[in-house]
Amino acid sequence: MASFYKNAKVDLTTTGITVLYTAPAATTAVFKSIIVSDDSGNTSTITLTLTDSASAVFVIYNVKATVANGTVDLLTQPLVVQESEILKVTAANANRLHVIGSYVEIS
Repeated sequence: MASFYKNAKVDLTTTGITVLYTAPAATTAVFKSIIVSDDSGNTSTITLTLTDSASAVFVIYNVKATVANGTVDLLTQPLVVQESEILKVTAANANRLHVIGSYVEIS
């Protein structure tokens, strides 16, 4: 079994749903942190969801507030993402938020 430490990054330039991470075939990912940084000087909100292999959507955070010019870590415990599952983020306002997820992939 191989383990690889990685990160996934997105700049939320729209208010549309944006994929942060998709677990590859025969792989499980364990996210240690999902950091959201607001660089606009204004508060905003973010929604984080997990879509499973059957396309069911599970809300992890719904309209979570950010801090103007601040950083928030969405996770307080590790989050397991299994093969073919997708983490998605949605910003309430465009061009305000950056998201970085730190994880280990196990295959």
